[in-house]
Amino acid sequence: MPTPPRSPSRPPRRRPQPSRGRRPAVQRKKPRWAMRAVTTLSVVVLASAGIGHAVVTSLDADIARVDPFRDMKNRPQAGHGMNVLLVGTDGRDRVTEEERRAYRLGGAPCHCTDTIMIVHLSEDRERASVVSLPRDSYAMTPAHTDGVSGKRHGGHPVKLNAAYAEGGPQLTVRTVENMTHVKIDHYLEVDFTSFMKTVDVLDGVRICTAEPLKDRYSGLDLPAGTHTLRGGQALQYVRARHVDGASDLGRMHRQQRFLAALIERATSSGVLLNPMRFRDVTRAVLSSVRADKGFGTDELLDLGRAMRNFSPSSSEFTTVPIGRMGYAVKGVGSTLRWDPVRSGRLFRALREDEPLAVHKHRSRALAVAVAPQQIRVQVENGTSEAGLGKRVDAGLAATGFRTTRVPKNAADRSLKRTVVAYDPRWDRSAKSLAAALPGSELRAVKGQGPVLKVIAGADFRKVRKVRADDPYQGEESAVVRGDEIGCA
Repeated sequence: MPTPPRSPSRPPRRRPQPSRGRRPAVQRKKPRWAMRAVTTLSVVVLASAGIGHAVVTSLDADIARVDPFRDMKNRPQAGHGMNVLLVGTDGRDRVTEEERRAYRLGGAPCHCTDTIMIVHLSEDRERASVVSLPRDSYAMTPAHTDGVSGKRHGGHPVKLNAAYAEGGPQLTVRTVENMTHVKIDHYLEVDFTSFMKTVDVLDGVRICTAEPLKDRYSGLDLPAGTHTLRGGQALQYVRARHVDGASDLGRMHRQQRFLAALIERATSSGVLLNPMRFRDVTRAVLSSVRADKGFGTDELLDLGRAMRNFSPSSSEFTTVPIGRMGYAVKGVGSTLRWDPVRSGRLFRALREDEPLAVHKHRSRALAVAVAPQQIRVQVENGTSEAGLGKRVDAGLAATGFRTTRVPKNAADRSLKRTVVAYDPRWDRSAKSLAAALPGSELRAVKGQGPVLKVIAGADFRKVRKVRADDPYQGEESAVVRGDEIGCA
């Protein structure tokens, strides 16, 4: 289905013509789920070998079709580039009994979306921006007719993932467009089966973790280190919600890590150079994918040719900024309410086809286990030097530590060496803080609590800049590149 021309009220930008030929026209897309996002985007990347039209044409029949844009009116204005809504449904009714037991996929399918992502492909096809939308996001549905009962519903509050259960792909698209004001060009939907097939046909995907990951609900059990995950284990990795206190936000970060790793695997393997293997991979994926009617062979090939040089460093990942956690809604439950200002900036960047963030070189900052933004600090002056406490407090705050901004004088004003006093429960935070104060002494104090104490001594010279080794630490909605979250 051809894309309607852009509104004359907004003239298209002039951009230099790339040497590789005509850019593909902006199309309408919709995808699904983080995992499905992984699967779908991998299909696009796998097309980058420039495989002949005849090899791919036969695959078009394998794609199940859905019409998520039917009768939609008053949609957002089209921007530059292409926006794909990736939606992952739980789809456990299609897995085998053996897979149910092995990967803990028991229970009835919820007929809702496990994960929702917007994937923005820049107009020059040199950048992919992936934005995760938490499934528990507070959402207001537009007025709609129930597809099953035919009953007319007015707009009402729901969790974002419930829009699919109530009105399928069409209500999901309409709800996302209303919330983001980003026009969706295409829709892609993937289930558990498709995800596992994709990973297996690529002979697994490499994942690195600095800490052991264990979730008794999904069955995930990974020791620290590097692992090549096959389909079922990869599914456990991206589904896990009980690895730590981060719950769904932590899960979205793992899904983004996996997507970056899958892109790296797809673009670096021989799949792109082997037409027959390319056909087999795409057939395995597309056999259990649903897409809008406008997404077909030509679109797949055009995108593939345009993304020949695509790599993990070409991708960036983030989560929509949350303004309020645990926002209670009567009849809905606990939801996540988006930050209106920061999320507005994020979606404006998608509409304007701009990078989500300027990535700065971080080579001068020392990598530490815990982000400075997560460490609370009280500074005390342990010397007779006037103003030393203020200097130390300001230096720590400048590198990101959450200081009280009200330094105090220590009981002992004759300290020669700077001390970091900490409760043993916060030993990792203490080590990260001590790294910012070269030569300081770590001193455990039972019962001190979560606020660490820095007692500045006569040896203090300056605060060393530090950063979290994990780029996701410090802010749930941090923007990271694919090469920043992959295996080194």
